[in-house]
Amino acid sequence: MKFTPLSIKGAFLIEIQEIKDERGSFARQFCKKEFAACGLDFDIKQCNISRNYKAGVLRGMHYQHEPYSETKIVSCPQGAFFDVLVDLRKDSETYLKWLGVELSAQNNKALYIPKNCAHGFQTLQDNTVVYYQIDGYYMPDYAGGIRWDDPKIGIEWKRYSNIINDRDKNYPLI
Repeated sequence: MKFTPLSIKGAFLIEIQEIKDERGSFARQFCKKEFAACGLDFDIKQCNISRNYKAGVLRGMHYQHEPYSETKIVSCPQGAFFDVLVDLRKDSETYLKWLGVELSAQNNKALYIPKNCAHGFQTLQDNTVVYYQIDGYYMPDYAGGIRWDDPKIGIEWKRYSNIINDRDKNYPLI
C-alpha cells in the first residue's frame, strides 16, 4: 500500500497495490503494521456497506460527536463515487476546509478520514457500493451532520442531479 498525505492534516489517500497474473489479481486493503509504519493507529471495530442504485445519490455530511468520533477508511468495490471530507476540528489549520477524491473499483484507492471530520459522497455510476472500515461503534445519540451545500464550506460536487434524503437535506448550516 502507498500512503499519500492530503491537504487536510491526518487524511491520506491509500493506493492499493495489486498483484496480477493470468487468474486475476490479489491486493491487501488493510495491514495494521503498514498503517502503524505511517503513524496511523487504526483498530477496526465495524465495517459497513452502502449500496446505491443510481448515479447522483448524495449521502452526507455525517460525523459523530465526541467522545465517539470515528476514523474511517472508505473504498469502492463496485462503481465510482466522489468522496468528500470536511475538517470540523476547531483547532486545526484546515478547519472547515474540504477535500474530495474519486474512488472507484478501477482505481484501487481508499480514503483515510481522521476523527472529527464530516464525511459524505456522491455516486458517479449506477449500482455503486461504498465500503467503510470504522474504528468505533455507531452511537445514534452522538450522530451529527452538516449541510452538503453549505456555502461557507463550498463543496464542489461532481453532479447537479442529486438524489438525497430529507435528513441530509435539512442538516444545519455551519
